Amino acid sequence: MELQSEVPEKYIKKDKNGEPLDHPFPVMEISVIDLGVLRTSSNSRDELEKLRSALGSWGCFQAINHGMTPEFLDKMREVTKEFFELPMEQKQKYSKENNDFQGYSNFLVLSEQQKLGWSENLYLAIKPEEQCKLELWPEKPEVFRSILHEYSIKLQLITEVVLKAMASSLNLGDDRFLDQYGERAKMSAKFNIYPPCPRPDMVLGMKPHADGSAITLILQDKSTEGLQFLKDNQWFRAPVIPEALLINVGDQAEISSNGIFKSLAHRVVTNSEKERMSLVVFYIPELDKEIEPFEELVDESRPKLYKKVKNYPEFYLRHYQLGKRPIEAAKIET
Repeated sequence: MELQSEVPEKYIKKDKNGEPLDHPFPVMEISVIDLGVLRTSSNSRDELEKLRSALGSWGCFQAINHGMTPEFLDKMREVTKEFFELPMEQKQKYSKENNDFQGYSNFLVLSEQQKLGWSENLYLAIKPEEQCKLELWPEKPEVFRSILHEYSIKLQLITEVVLKAMASSLNLGDDRFLDQYGERAKMSAKFNIYPPCPRPDMVLGMKPHADGSAITLILQDKSTEGLQFLKDNQWFRAPVIPEALLINVGDQAEISSNGIFKSLAHRVVTNSEKERMSLVVFYIPELDKEIEPFEELVDESRPKLYKKVKNYPEFYLRHYQLGKRPIEAAKIET
């Protein structure tokens, strides 16, 4: 994409601490978890303890040995970039309609309510099948639909492994998260491209937020950083491991774990020289499921921290639009 020389006011955002947004923040201490080890119950205890520690401190980890080859991941990155390189009139055929989350949107669309992110996006439901709007699945590049379908099948298997391991790490039955979230939990994919930006010190690719999902699975750009997490009021850079998926906890898993797992705020910064892509998949519990702390994780030393919630995406959006952290509204007042 062509680099724009000026940045409209709608995109300019100042860091609350006064630092430029492209400040050289430190790299986070993110754990690398071997999903192959987690699949084998006989020797996974050390890996489970590492997983619990990672999700209880940084709220995320880098997953390796997940069953997808580096070549397949590169193909996913390639088709993402190829879609966004299409002429605008072709991409706009898949534009999202008002009040619908599915479809294409670009960073030139102005909003009166908030600072804009320097990005283009394509958001698609991928599970369950009846919620997929296939008319919004691009026909170009030609392999887009088939490879996304294959990717979604692989991610369903990975999600099951991760949720079972999360339960085991808390000494719960393997299926506790899966049972609470329902057999028809949703998965939605968000394809992102962040073009080069002339003012990375003042413009974000995506503003700070925490996810309303249970977990989020991120395929990062192979070489360009941009994702940052907020811990103890300090921003940290998420490193790139090309063959890994970065998996982070969303608000609903923090609620289920009674606050043991942490859903940290994160953001995306821009780059003046390089374009960056990412593919983010959200795993979202069934909307009519009641999400609350597991009773086994509530006792006198750790009282119940969160209310029972249903349809968390609607709850999340309502509070997010008010400028509030949604999970704060789910906390029980003491």
